[in-house]
Amino acid sequence: MKRVVVTGIGAVTPIGNNIPEYLEGLKTGRSGAGPITLFDATLFKTQFACEVKNFDPEAFIEKREARRLDRFAQFAIVSASEAVSDSGLDHMLEILDLDRIGVIWGSGIGGLGSLEQEIEEFARGNGQPRYNPFMIPKMIADIAAGHISIKYGFRGVNYATVSACASSSHAIINAFDYIRLGRNDIVIAGGSEAAVIHAGVGGFNAMKALSTRNDDYRTASRPFDKDRDGFVLGEGGGALVLEELEHALKRGANIYAEVVGGGATADAYHITAPHPEGFGARNVMRLALADAGMVPEDIDYVNVHGTSTPLGDVAEVRAIQQVFGAHAYSLNISSTKSMTGHLLGAAGAIEAIAGILAIQHQFIPPTINHFTDDPELDPKLNLTFNVAQERNVRAILSNTFGFGGHNSSLVLRKFEG
Repeated sequence: MKRVVVTGIGAVTPIGNNIPEYLEGLKTGRSGAGPITLFDATLFKTQFACEVKNFDPEAFIEKREARRLDRFAQFAIVSASEAVSDSGLDHMLEILDLDRIGVIWGSGIGGLGSLEQEIEEFARGNGQPRYNPFMIPKMIADIAAGHISIKYGFRGVNYATVSACASSSHAIINAFDYIRLGRNDIVIAGGSEAAVIHAGVGGFNAMKALSTRNDDYRTASRPFDKDRDGFVLGEGGGALVLEELEHALKRGANIYAEVVGGGATADAYHITAPHPEGFGARNVMRLALADAGMVPEDIDYVNVHGTSTPLGDVAEVRAIQQVFGAHAYSLNISSTKSMTGHLLGAAGAIEAIAGILAIQHQFIPPTINHFTDDPELDPKLNLTFNVAQERNVRAILSNTFGFGGHNSSLVLRKFEG
């Protein structure tokens, strides 16, 4: 099969609106949490989130077009545009075979904000059936992939992956497969989410999934901490340009890393809770390593799903210990959700990018906001608490799990010709 490399990356996150800002946030351990500004959250149990700050879509998208896009699609277009520009593809469109360039984009919820807005306006209109003609195109989860392809004329594979918080990881794995099987030369893969709205916060509050640490919101995302009380909702988007190796070399592309393996499994256990022994997580990591032709000792860093929930963090660490055995004590493990919050369907993309940046810059992003050790976790594990660490990073594994028991794991390594 063909080899697949990453030749461009782009991100819009709560700790940086582009790759240089995101990298700085990861290195310095910046918290993206703050009071909710996108709506009045006064009456909600959770009144804070990891919002994208100072985001002006009209700096990137024509004003009229921006108004026809849900916020999740705006994040998609902006992050994908950065990745395409970073890869140099935007200057080569006239000589590329656009029939062999595709887009696979993930979102767990899609345009929920647009749907909420239309329903609220319907209620205010005394039941008159007056809906915006752009309501459906704004809310459907596949529309982001469509907009990216239209912007550049990419006529290859084009669809959306929807698997809750595993959505963008599945998008990357699917893109990897399309290229290594020879069906496309390049695929723009990633995901975006914009669920910091009444329905998003209220819905997750009703599930008791969110932290309610309103008096200390900056440290509320506490993966692995004994006193963690739920995840912090985030928003944003991340994009990767995946490209067949020979195609990338022929055009002189910059290569960030090589994608070498991916796995997907189901817990088949519960709609929201992980299997307590982490069976699905264990199996998906083993599948990803086998797909990559690698052994546990080849991995230096695991970017965990690590959402800061009482059950999930423990189950994932147990799974890592089952997969990596004694090598688990030589790994760096961290949850970048401690900084960005949980971007739901976009989490896998921005966390894969965090892994790529770790390979590029030879450091491990920290798990910030750690105060009290959890007696359920092995204290000998290096969970990279509070401060980034320098390390020779040859290969990384990135986990993303979703409601419904959807598990994905991705393996990337330093490119060597």
